[in-house]
Amino acid sequence: MASSNNSNSNQLVVQQARQALEQLKFEAAQELGIQIPQDGYYGNMVTRDTGSIGGHITRKLVQIAEQQLAGRGF
Repeated sequence: MASSNNSNSNQLVVQQARQALEQLKFEAAQELGIQIPQDGYYGNMVTRDTGSIGGHITRKLVQIAEQQLAGRGF
């Protein structure tokens, strides 16, 4: 169960990745033409928009991983 003081139940394996993931979120939203709430509250956003941002981030992370694996000669 998520902590009552933190509604985000996602656990980062590498804590230093938080800033990079936030940057990816903003870049994805910008590329999709979606406005991120300034106050950080996503409750008023349309589910389709938040899903689009998440899907875009996932595609980008897969692309990065594929490039890294290709560079290693796998």
